[in-house]
Amino acid sequence: MNDAQNEEFLLLLLSDANLPTGSFVASSGFEAFAAHGLLRTSSDPLADTLAFVRSSVLSYGSNSLPFAHDAHACIRQFAEGTRSQSEALEVLAALDALCDAGTLNHVARRASRAQGVALLTLYSKGFASKRGDEFIALIDALKLRIRRDELPGHLPVCWGVLTGALGLSADRAAHLHLFLHARALYSAAIRMNTLGPYAAQHALLHHVRPLVDDTVKITAHLRTGILDRAYQEEEDDAAFAHAAAMPANTWPLGELIQGRHDQLHSRIFNS
Repeated sequence: MNDAQNEEFLLLLLSDANLPTGSFVASSGFEAFAAHGLLRTSSDPLADTLAFVRSSVLSYGSNSLPFAHDAHACIRQFAEGTRSQSEALEVLAALDALCDAGTLNHVARRASRAQGVALLTLYSKGFASKRGDEFIALIDALKLRIRRDELPGHLPVCWGVLTGALGLSADRAAHLHLFLHARALYSAAIRMNTLGPYAAQHALLHHVRPLVDDTVKITAHLRTGILDRAYQEEEDDAAFAHAAAMPANTWPLGELIQGRHDQLHSRIFNS
């Protein structure tokens, strides 16, 4: 199987809704947004849901893809022998800590941590080739630090680790990560009966693909600065200039409403 065929097969595996990652219990703020009466702004449920998905995907991409990209790059450097296991763990720990600091509400933080460690478990128990797999020791060491509460184990970082270990390209990993986020939102809409399954599939085919493509392009220049030590030694003016190329939340309203999820009187999802 050549590299292109291998990537295509990996995309099929990772897009499987039955993967044991816990994403089905997360609505990424959709449930809280609907419960607060903010979803219905017109007479068209498809347009209302799409408006939410657009804002959510752009904000999530701006905040998560830099971490996923840098974690992926770190894993590939480890695979190529340019970074040792201890160095890779140090970088991943720094990425995870920064991701935790940038995840502003406790609801999103809780869901991200639960899904992150599930991805690492998926690799070690499901995807790893037990003989001679160079990533098992690294991922097991990372999981151990997470279980000891030394690291939070956030989803974007663990996604970068998983896709880097599997050999999926960074661009494909970014596209798939955002697609899965959007698909989870539409899955939540179906289960909440705010949108029908056919309308959701229509949106995924005709609206989500250009949305994901555009978001990946818009956020392609964003990095955490962790891999580039020069960022950490800059003067204030230069550091401020580079802040525009770092992770950011672009939808404060969605962040605030998601943080109220635990105050809902009845809930289907945990986020």
